[in-house]
Amino acid sequence: MRVRRPPRWRWLVALVCFGLLPSAQASLRWQPDSTGLNESQRAASQALLDDVAARLPPAWRDALGEVPVAWRDDLPERVHGRATGSGRILLPRQLLVGGMGDVPGGMAPDAPGAAAASAALIHELAHLLDRSTAGGFSRDPRLLDLAGWQVGTWPRLWLRQQRNPFTDRSPDPYELQSPREYVAVNLEHFLLDADYACRRPALAAYFAARLNTKLDVAACAPALSFFEDGAQPPLLAIDPARVYAVDYLLADGNREAMSRWGHSMLRLVICAPGRPRGPDCRLDLQQHRVLSFRAFIDDVQLSSWGGLTGRYPARLYLLPLAQVLDEYTQVQLRGLRSIPLALKQDEIASLLQRAAQVHWSYDGGYRFIANNCAVETYKLLHDGVPRLADAQLSGITPKGLLRRLERAGIADAAVLDDLSQAERVGYFFPAASVHYQAMFDVLRQALPLPEASVQAWLKLPPAQRAAWIERADLRSSAALLVLEQAARRQQEQAARDALKQRFLSDTHDVAVREGGVRLQALLDEEGFFAQPARLLAGQPGYGLPQQAERAFLASEAGPRAIEQRASRRALQDDAKQWLPDGLRADIEGTEGNLTALGERLRRLNREAGGLQLKLGDGQPSGESPTSRP
Repeated sequence: MRVRRPPRWRWLVALVCFGLLPSAQASLRWQPDSTGLNESQRAASQALLDDVAARLPPAWRDALGEVPVAWRDDLPERVHGRATGSGRILLPRQLLVGGMGDVPGGMAPDAPGAAAASAALIHELAHLLDRSTAGGFSRDPRLLDLAGWQVGTWPRLWLRQQRNPFTDRSPDPYELQSPREYVAVNLEHFLLDADYACRRPALAAYFAARLNTKLDVAACAPALSFFEDGAQPPLLAIDPARVYAVDYLLADGNREAMSRWGHSMLRLVICAPGRPRGPDCRLDLQQHRVLSFRAFIDDVQLSSWGGLTGRYPARLYLLPLAQVLDEYTQVQLRGLRSIPLALKQDEIASLLQRAAQVHWSYDGGYRFIANNCAVETYKLLHDGVPRLADAQLSGITPKGLLRRLERAGIADAAVLDDLSQAERVGYFFPAASVHYQAMFDVLRQALPLPEASVQAWLKLPPAQRAAWIERADLRSSAALLVLEQAARRQQEQAARDALKQRFLSDTHDVAVREGGVRLQALLDEEGFFAQPARLLAGQPGYGLPQQAERAFLASEAGPRAIEQRASRRALQDDAKQWLPDGLRADIEGTEGNLTALGERLRRLNREAGGLQLKLGDGQPSGESPTSRP
């Protein structure tokens, strides 16, 4: 028996009646409650409703339907509005009484209460939108990524973090209460703040896409600004269009407890001005920058317990590649491997935009295991490139993260198959210990040194090394100079350790105690540069700094950084008197050797007619290996 079915239109009518399909009449319709309002207040209320309705994108209006609005006197003192479970909006009546409604015939657009009333109404409408089937923003993983409720870390990878660490440069701290309040606060600014698309571009793009509206970014400050400590000027503007590639930069491990697993960073391959984007940009090493998450140690003692509990702030630093190469290969004697990531140009731009937001707003807690450099780098990639959110990249070690990037087809470690070739083209930077051994081999070819290794040579007292200076020719003198510089770096590291121990233990020496106070003050000052948002404290604005804030930083932060570096140098000079006698004598002896070698090289070079001889690895005498690609 054939069952007779009703016409299709009847099913559609039924679905609409039961609320299963949107009705053509579901667009915003106000139901104002005028109870207790005088004529002026009723006019102000209607003017507010009309004004806000005109500001809403059509997709937002269409998601709301009927919205009752009532002005109340019984809301808690600090509550500016409430959206009830039934979809009713309650607003404090004093907004009408306090300014908006005192103007006969309606609302004055510039009245004190007008802006507050508009923000309160939009905030509650945002809650209604978020609850609707067209909303759900606060439950969208992409919104949570952008907002700062980041993916969980080991061992709770499937959970979102409960605390939002993007506390700096916030337009309203109330946004950090919950994802729901974050959405409501940010939708307020999305509609009311003309700078929102410039200050929070990723969030603005998200809301614009969800609400099917367009953004106006014509007035935004160009490029993305980062604070670069030690640079003049201190702000570096990075145009994503000039970034040819992003590499995963891995520092090899060493014997130190916090460094044995390596260190994760991202290298920005930036093209020199005027050079077209392409492989040749890898030659522009002076332009390249490194994004590195580090723990800011704000006291003279590095505590393992502090590193386990997250006592040390985790911040995103932007550093010149040359500085990173010197720090790792020359001082820490750790190699660096630069592995290209398969990112499209729009993904590079998205990643940089996220990096800028993290740089200015993020104040996380560094943990050696659960929230270390590998975890932070993973979160930056996860949040900055939507495609990578599904790539299962989470790892708690730098090498583990690299393995996951390789398995996902994002990192191409094949560039390291031939390390000699990788070094020539700038994918591998060996530890300077390899270079030091090559210089020692040059010495042994020219001089009958009794020591068999460079390590044994560097452990000799400076006076014993000095005995060979006058016997060295031009080529071996240049090798001696490189090795004396290596000895000085090791002594500087030993001096820092010795001073830290003395500042912590010797409380009876007045001079040492004074030095400890100066060191702590210096660390406190450096905290400003480790947290760039603090440099803008008291300035209006939020999110990414715009033109006025950049001008302020250029005028205020630059001189402050110069003064801070002068204080650091003065403290270093004074600190020599607090070193153990033997270490101080070694440092002075090495400085004497460097002076003597400089004079001998100049004299030998004059005698050779100014000819620059080549060392065994093919670089000019005295040139640092970090200066070549």
